Amino acid sequence: MTETPLKSTPLASAHLALGGKMTPFAGYAMPVQYPMGVLKEHLWTREHAGLFDVSHMGPAWLRLAAPSGDAETDHRAVATLVEPLVCGDLRGLKPGQFRYTLLLNAQGGILDDLMIGRPAAAEAQGTLYIVVNAATKDADFAAIAAAAGTAATLVRADDGGLIALQGPEAAAVLEALAPGVAELGFMTFADFPVSGEILTISRSGYTGEDGYEILVPEGLAEGLWTRLLDDERVRPIGLGARDSLRLEAGLPLYGHDADNTVSPVEANLGFALSKRRQKSGDFPGAARIAAEKAGALSRVRVGLRVLEGAPAREGAPILDPDGAAIGAVTSGGFAPSLGGPIAMGYVPPAFAPPGTALQVQVRGRAQAAVVVEMPFFPHRYFRK
Repeated sequence: MTETPLKSTPLASAHLALGGKMTPFAGYAMPVQYPMGVLKEHLWTREHAGLFDVSHMGPAWLRLAAPSGDAETDHRAVATLVEPLVCGDLRGLKPGQFRYTLLLNAQGGILDDLMIGRPAAAEAQGTLYIVVNAATKDADFAAIAAAAGTAATLVRADDGGLIALQGPEAAAVLEALAPGVAELGFMTFADFPVSGEILTISRSGYTGEDGYEILVPEGLAEGLWTRLLDDERVRPIGLGARDSLRLEAGLPLYGHDADNTVSPVEANLGFALSKRRQKSGDFPGAARIAAEKAGALSRVRVGLRVLEGAPAREGAPILDPDGAAIGAVTSGGFAPSLGGPIAMGYVPPAFAPPGTALQVQVRGRAQAAVVVEMPFFPHRYFRK
């Protein structure tokens, strides 16, 4: 069997020039780390500003084919096309607002977690900005396009660059290049002029830190990357530190901490279930999710502090105090900001309260662990 060649992002040559160690990820060759190493990259992002290539993700625009010209009518029309696929309130989005939501199958299982936003500009009403996960983007885009039919057109933007700047100094760094971005609040986005080009910038990310994601055309991506790295507060960060940062932030990784058998309630993502949508029950798997919220729940995602021994990695059994297997770790590793191992995994609800003593099995050895609140490390988003 011939293996499918890995795709490259517009920043591939920049990663190699910086000494990035490349690895396959979601069909792309991506930098897992740079010479600084994962631990230092992680801590740099927590203290300064980390620069991430996330161009493998799936940004796209869904645009009404025949907008009426009335902003609210057009937004409602385009939102109504997508709402049957997700559990979030898209009709209620305000101009410039981004929302985390979940694409569900008929059984209420999670097909992907994604971001959907309503542009701020008056002339862009009737359009949605959508960002999906890399590994699922072809299926996601096909489902959205099918739901839209002829009423709207899906325009993929994953042939360009998507650059994330994350950390407590990110706002000051980016404000110097794109004046006005510091005024954005968490989960909002707008267009900004950068070096004569209009770029879409959102105040969002996947690290638990304040920061931004910048959508940039392919031909401009490397230039912007280089300009950001010219600032001494910025260092390039690979997938290894991105993973440890999101783990400390308690953020799920699709395909690991959630999949098409796991519901939003089981995944501990109930905040993504819109009250309006729950009341109307007009989203996939609504009956299952209502039953789970009423108590018919067999498992739930929890956070674990591993109190002794090596980190528990994905697949490690979670044991009760008597040594009986009750679940499995879905993500785990060393937490640089906390100085010890942490993990996420699924257990029966009776074992989910914070403070519950459990064990994880690593290389055949039971190690003490305790259920803790997530996030493990506090989120530091900029909310207005």
